[in-house]
Amino acid sequence: MKKTLMIFAAIVLMAGFSTTIMAQTKATKTTPAGAVLIVPMTITQTAPLHFGSITLLSTIAASTVTLPSSSTTRVFSAGVEAAGVSSDPATNAAYDVTGTYNETYALTLPSSDITLTEVGGTNAATMTANAFTAAFTAAGSTATTSTLSTAGTDDFTVGATLNLAIGQTAGIYAGTFDVTVDYN
Repeated sequence: MKKTLMIFAAIVLMAGFSTTIMAQTKATKTTPAGAVLIVPMTITQTAPLHFGSITLLSTIAASTVTLPSSSTTRVFSAGVEAAGVSSDPATNAAYDVTGTYNETYALTLPSSDITLTEVGGTNAATMTANAFTAAFTAAGSTATTSTLSTAGTDDFTVGATLNLAIGQTAGIYAGTFDVTVDYN
């Protein structure tokens, strides 16, 4: 028994005198974290798109009226002209946009013809509008992208081309189209 006790004591002493040296195995790096909180975009129409009063000069020619996005000065092709007395002036569609400040966004306009239908007429005549363009107030030119201000606001106007068919029926016409804004 004495011999077992001595072997046990020798093992304990040897374990106590041995030292283990290890190299550093751990490193730490402080890493930044963040988030971007986006406010949902809103769009409010402040004026409708209206080509104004137009005089039909000829029933044998197809005609166009172009309303630029940056002004209400219309361009007429042969067969139509501005009405001499107009209670219905031309107006660009106008919109206010809100969202997250300093964020860029894209505007989507109709890419194909929209139909305007005679209101209250017996013929249900139609004509089309196409070639939609937009002008952002801040940009000062025609574009389809813009950046919200430091207050998170922006605005733009829309123009298009009205297409009158040969023998277009006189009357009041109306239609609708979609305008979409979304962050880039």
